[in-house]
Formats: sequence, structure tokens, C-alpha cells
Amino acid sequence: MRRRIALAALALSACASTPPANPQDAFWANLSAYCGMAFPGTLASDEAVDADFKGRPLMMHVRNCSANEIRIPFHVGPRDAGGTWDRSRTWVLTRTPAGLRLKHDHRHEDGSEDRMTQYGGDTATAGSATLQSFPVDAESIALFRREGRDISVTNVWQVEVSEKGAANPRFAYVLRRTGANARYFRVEFDLSTTVVAPPPWGG
Repeated sequence: MRRRIALAALALSACASTPPANPQDAFWANLSAYCGMAFPGTLASDEAVDADFKGRPLMMHVRNCSANEIRIPFHVGPRDAGGTWDRSRTWVLTRTPAGLRLKHDHRHEDGSEDRMTQYGGDTATAGSATLQSFPVDAESIALFRREGRDISVTNVWQVEVSEKGAANPRFAYVLRRTGANARYFRVEFDLSTTVVAPPPWGG
């Protein structure tokens, strides 16, 4: 009997230590759970270079979701009630054979692509169910250098998303850069409050 109990305890211990599902699959599921919804946000960092974001209403919209792509328009509102929104930015997350990829789709109001667009990076680690990091990729480094943006060649972007049902759920987009050109930009969105979002420029 004691042997059986010991074996049962060992089996339960093994089950308890079984690793969770692929963190990137869990992250994708957490983000997909908010598909179709838009949320209000604020600037959460405090660097002088981002002064133009201060005091402006922000909005993110988990607008399009499929098994391999999630598109999230990021809208920046005007300082004054009568102003217009900047709807030029969309964060695009895709699955790749090696992990996840983040790209930035920048458009003009007529829908045409900006010169500085489709930059981003791929995950280098498994990350977690609530946080994924995207170091800048070679294609983006080439773009930055071509456009005179050498300052950006060490960029690392991060996307954070709370699990559905979490207390005070948040989504965050972060840009980090270390070294001589250190940079920290963070915007946070309240996933407990929904708003109505129009389409981004270019649809």
C-alpha cells in the first residue's frame, strides 16, 4: 500500500512539473481573445522626445485576427477636441517557422505606404504567455541606415498582454534601446474598457 501511495505521489509530482503549453501559443491565444475590440490608452513613459504624445488620447484596436496574423491599429488623437486623429500606424504580428514577428505598417492618409514602414523584428526566445520581445531584424537595420536612422539599429520592441479575466488587464507596446542612444517608450491600454475605433488609414 505504501508503495502504491508513493508511486501515486510521484506521478502527481511529475504532472505538477509538466511544462505549460508553448508560451508563444499562449501569448497568441491571450491576444486573440481581444479580437474585434478597441481600448483606450495613455503614454506611460516620460522621455522628452515623446512630448508630442503627452496629453493626447490613444487607442489600440485588435482589428483583424487569423491563425497566423493579428493586425492592431494604433491611433493617436488630437490635443484639441476639434482636431483630427493620426491613424497611420498598425502593429502587425505574424507567426513564423521560428517564432513570432512584429512589423510596423505606416501609411499616409491616402493609404499609400510611408518611406519608413514594414520594420520590426523576430522573437529570439520563447518569451512568456504575457510578454514577447522582438529584437530588430537585418531587413529593418538596412532600412534604418538607408533612411538615416542609424540610431534605431539596436531597437528591441516588446508587446505585453494580460490574460483574459486578469485583474486590471493591460496591453502595452514598448520600445527599448540601450547604449549611447538609450531609449524607452511605453504606451499602455486598459483592456477592461472598450471604445469604438474607425479603420486605420489604408483600411
